[in-house]
Amino acid sequence: MSGTDEGELKALQAALAAEHAAVYGYGVVGGRVGEERRPEARAAYDAHRARRDALVRAVRDLGGRPTAAAAAYALPFPVPDPAAAVRLAAELEDRVAGVYSDLVRAAEAGQRRTAAEALREAAVRAVRWRGESVAFPGLAERAGTGTPSASPAA
Repeated sequence: MSGTDEGELKALQAALAAEHAAVYGYGVVGGRVGEERRPEARAAYDAHRARRDALVRAVRDLGGRPTAAAAAYALPFPVPDPAAAVRLAAELEDRVAGVYSDLVRAAEAGQRRTAAEALREAAVRAVRWRGESVAFPGLAERAGTGTPSASPAA
């Protein structure tokens, strides 16, 4: 495997891990978010599941063994109510965007286009959840103010 393929595989695995965490997180969001935003949470959950499944195939196509989902993930803060669920959804999207920005840089043409699309979709969902945008989605995560993927629960 070439160095380019190894870098792309590593970035694909990181994106896959982030999507596993997002799917888990949206399970929490869906259980806590208000009724009026539940369809939005369901749509995001379905989108992350589809991206996760596509990443599993992409990792296998490069000869890798897909990163497995953890049994549970540590949430970045408690989610006792609908307002916290909305904040969690925005945080999940920010983290996913950060990881996809790395994949855009590491990937070749076809996968780069797919990663850029996923980055854009995550940024748009974050804006919808938060109600405001950020200049460079994923940049805060790269600067160390956030982490690109959730940690598995201990």
